[in-house]
Amino acid sequence: MSAHTPHQLHDEFPHDAEALHRLKLGDAHFCNLAGRYHAVNRAIHRIEAHVEPCSDSHQERLKKQRLSLLDEIAAMLEKAEEGAVHA
Repeated sequence: MSAHTPHQLHDEFPHDAEALHRLKLGDAHFCNLAGRYHAVNRAIHRIEAHVEPCSDSHQERLKKQRLSLLDEIAAMLEKAEEGAVHA
């Protein structure tokens, strides 16, 4: 397994590092979402790296869950950026 897990939040949102950091520190809901995203993403990576066996259907559910979390995180980042622009 590689040392780098693909699809980390900083990879998915390379231009939003400051907003990611600010939200992780100041928004408990965002911090929870980021933690859940990280856990699901690591599980997918371990499956894809053949470290852990998994059925195709379970892997697909995990990928859909990761995408859903990513959508929610993206919406929160967008809202945070809009707030920063108007502040």
